[in-house]
Amino acid sequence: MSKKSLSAITAIALFGFFGCSNEPKEVKSEHHIEEIHAIHHHIDHEWGYTGKESPKYWGELDEKYKMCGIGKSQSPIDIVPTKDIELPELKFSYTSNSHSVINNGHTVQVNIDSGSFVEIDGKKFYLKQFHFHTPSENKINGKHFDLEAHFVHVADDGQIAVVGVMFDEGAENPIIKKIWDKFPLKEGQKVAISLSPTEITELFPKDRDYYKFIGSLTTPPCSENVKWQVFKTPLTISKEQKEKFFNLLGFENNRPTQPLNGREVFE
Repeated sequence: MSKKSLSAITAIALFGFFGCSNEPKEVKSEHHIEEIHAIHHHIDHEWGYTGKESPKYWGELDEKYKMCGIGKSQSPIDIVPTKDIELPELKFSYTSNSHSVINNGHTVQVNIDSGSFVEIDGKKFYLKQFHFHTPSENKINGKHFDLEAHFVHVADDGQIAVVGVMFDEGAENPIIKKIWDKFPLKEGQKVAISLSPTEITELFPKDRDYYKFIGSLTTPPCSENVKWQVFKTPLTISKEQKEKFFNLLGFENNRPTQPLNGREVFE
């Protein structure tokens, strides 16, 4: 698959199946079709991380991407907690396997069979895919990490929730190795991969304390009202695993941190 957009028929079909809205109600619009497209495929019009397609130009590349330039609740951020409210435990119910890994030209993305969800604020958000950024997009107290995984979930009403996991250089990560061993080398290439629910959750730290804030997608269309949960404790990847991911892409695929604009960061 190239970085060109899917056909209108495919986009409408995705919208009809999943629904999408930035608010807790269904709002059907071209923008929301675009948003679901971005969530599932991470691919669309020409945008990237270098040159005239780099993040500072995203808001100018397409009218549908204007939030990348004018949004006031954008992600990623430098996570510096502003309020300690003793956040409740995240309730994961991951019951489905992964089915494929794709090199979409922006990242390596693992797609998940339907059924898995996390409960946040009393609402179920269903896991669609997870993907990786190097170095990390979010910072924690000013620190970048070597790799960040984003687990992207969508509720029935279309609201999005992302769970972020940080990785620092250290011991080899066996689950990352299993994914990296299936690396599609060509852009658009998709390879079958079966990760069990147990293996997927092994990409979470044992200590599930996390930060929480409202933000956006970190790629076009940069849609806002996204619930972000980022685990405090990083996992490890080896130097070789870090270098293999970078060498596959050939560039750093992290959007710069965005202003908080008065948002609270909870812990």
